[in-house]
Amino acid sequence: MGRGRQKAKQAKVARELKYNSGSTDFEALQAELSSARPNPDAGSDFEGDVEPDYSAWIDDEDEDEEDEDQ
Repeated sequence: MGRGRQKAKQAKVARELKYNSGSTDFEALQAELSSARPNPDAGSDFEGDVEPDYSAWIDDEDEDEEDEDQ
């Protein structure tokens, strides 16, 4: 089967999915979306504007290179 025929078949399937998707169960969708909300009382991994400490990742060689440039 040639590429043109394959592409046409995929376009036909995509068009059917886009325009003829059938009925949507809005109640099930609402239940799924409402259960996906995070719990505001659970806390957050990113509380405040505290930035992580990256000083442990700095190499001593990097500091030496900066001293040589000055």
